[in-house]
Amino acid sequence: MVLITQNGPETLPIGSPAPDFQLPATDGSTCSLKTFESSPYLVLCFTCNHCPYALGVEDRFIAMAREYQPRGVAFIAISANDAETYPQDSFPEMKKRAEAKHYPFPYCYDASQDVAKAYGAVCTPHLFVFNPERSLVYEGRIDDNWQDLSAVKSHDLRNALDALLAGQPVPQPQTNPMGCSIKWKKT
Repeated sequence: MVLITQNGPETLPIGSPAPDFQLPATDGSTCSLKTFESSPYLVLCFTCNHCPYALGVEDRFIAMAREYQPRGVAFIAISANDAETYPQDSFPEMKKRAEAKHYPFPYCYDASQDVAKAYGAVCTPHLFVFNPERSLVYEGRIDDNWQDLSAVKSHDLRNALDALLAGQPVPQPQTNPMGCSIKWKKT
């Protein structure tokens, strides 16, 4: 059961196991936790096509995936926005975006929004990093400045991944994600 608060679901606490999922990806595959079992670490990012925050860090996320995937870190992006309200976040538009940007990771669609609720995603982008046991070790943002890479003072995702790969605990397991709210379906 997922606790839904006034602003959305309760975010998955540090140490929690990764909720499994079965989601269609823009490349025609279906992704689940098993898809990434050969990678010791997993970075899961809730994102979308239209949010300026998500677009502001998109190239950073792509670059980090290319840098860290050879080191045993798998990446996945998931969009859970209501495509009826935000047609630019529809699955066909996601396919176009993934192809145009040459995503080096699966881009999956959570049409039911059940996965976003299970993880407690609150905005786009919202990141979750899991260790080899698939326990949550980091939750939050990519860094502290979505608008200007040269002004970033805290490389939060990079710091978490570097610590994990060095066998160290994540220095700051939680940061405040910055972004547009998940566009929940009206019930």
